[in-house]
Amino acid sequence: MLWADAKKARRIKTNMWKHNIKFHQLSYREMEHLRQFRRDVTKCLFLGILSIPPFANYLVFLLMYLFPRQLLIQHFWTPKQQIDFLDIYHALRKQSHPEILCYLEKVIPLISDSGLRWHMTELCTKMQRGTHPAIHDILALRECFSNHPLGMNQLHALQMKALSRAMLLTPYLPPVLLRYRLKTHTTVIHQLDKALAKLGIGQLTAQEVKSACYLRGLNSTHIAEERCRTWLGEWLQLSCSLKEAELSLLLHNVVLLSINYIGTRH
Repeated sequence: MLWADAKKARRIKTNMWKHNIKFHQLSYREMEHLRQFRRDVTKCLFLGILSIPPFANYLVFLLMYLFPRQLLIQHFWTPKQQIDFLDIYHALRKQSHPEILCYLEKVIPLISDSGLRWHMTELCTKMQRGTHPAIHDILALRECFSNHPLGMNQLHALQMKALSRAMLLTPYLPPVLLRYRLKTHTTVIHQLDKALAKLGIGQLTAQEVKSACYLRGLNSTHIAEERCRTWLGEWLQLSCSLKEAELSLLLHNVVLLSINYIGTRH
């Protein structure tokens, strides 16, 4: 399966080079394939580096057996492991949700516009009460996330660390690299959203829908397919309304849209 993925990725890259096509101009499935393959290759390269010293390959086999979630890509997980490991990863990113909501509350006094300040207070109150926010409630705050105090360039280091954990990215980097990775990752998701909106959610298989939801912050492993399609529709409605300068709002939606969705509350 990994070899087949590599050949498909090579065909896509060759086609991009021949026809001078950029990543954001690809179809949704081609973009998603390249995104996932890059992540898989990064993991495989790490294992390859560990195997370079003499006889280290025996140690690598032992490590793969003891730590399959950290060292192996999904092709090598059993069906049960796929569910268990995705639950573990989601539990890790859920730990950052209260911290992110706390930061949103802290910036309320910094919002100069009284109307936006009221909207942010209402949103935080709804989130604390366990209410799933409406799209218009979130879009009403887009100005706060494009400039001060929640624009991508205005985020503090601790905020970026919490958001990195929510996106399943490593938080153990200098602030400059954290900001760059968050921007890059969010831009790719925004490009995927535009391509998916062109394709249509109805064209996706059940597995593709669940994978798309999981990437965007929803633990879709235990949610019915129809609910996943509904949630993904909400996400696309919001994402496709945003401009590049407002991507900080898309980044925060990983928490805002998923934390109180039906079937995810505990």
